[in-house]
Amino acid sequence: MGDLQPSALTAYIEASRPVGVLPQDSHHHALAAQVLHNLQYQHDWTDLRIHTDSSHSARPLLKPLVSGLPPHRIYVHPDEQIEMLKQSVQEKDVPSEREWVLPTHLRETWSLRKFAELFDGIDPVPPAENQASEEKPPFPTAKGGIGSRRGGKRLMLATVGDDSTVVYYVVHDGIVKPRQN
Repeated sequence: MGDLQPSALTAYIEASRPVGVLPQDSHHHALAAQVLHNLQYQHDWTDLRIHTDSSHSARPLLKPLVSGLPPHRIYVHPDEQIEMLKQSVQEKDVPSEREWVLPTHLRETWSLRKFAELFDGIDPVPPAENQASEEKPPFPTAKGGIGSRRGGKRLMLATVGDDSTVVYYVVHDGIVKPRQN
């Protein structure tokens, strides 16, 4: 029996491990690298990066977050949805926005307090690595405003199962008006 080679994902995770990470935090970075890999190669996200520090202070985040640009808009605010219907704008024609992604494992437990602490450490929109990849300006509204009504902080909760399946959920900071279907 010959030497077994690590999978492409295992090699990617090992190569992306930051220098100087404490052993108790290395699994968080491996999980973030696994979610980043899934977003890039399974869901066609671009301009991906891993964040470890709060954008508001020099404090580290509870755990590493991923940010990037999805190929299409992940969430449309209900007020924006109404404006799009009035102007006959299709959802596919609205440019995507940078999104936060929180890598978690299925066995992790999250409380409202932990989510609140995480939301306190991030900006509503993740910073772009380079300005050339910044999202396009949103469509104009009938009132002359802009199309993007982010309306607070949100992130995508990426839950990784034992079989490496990743499931994504949109999580908002606070109460959000429901969408019209």
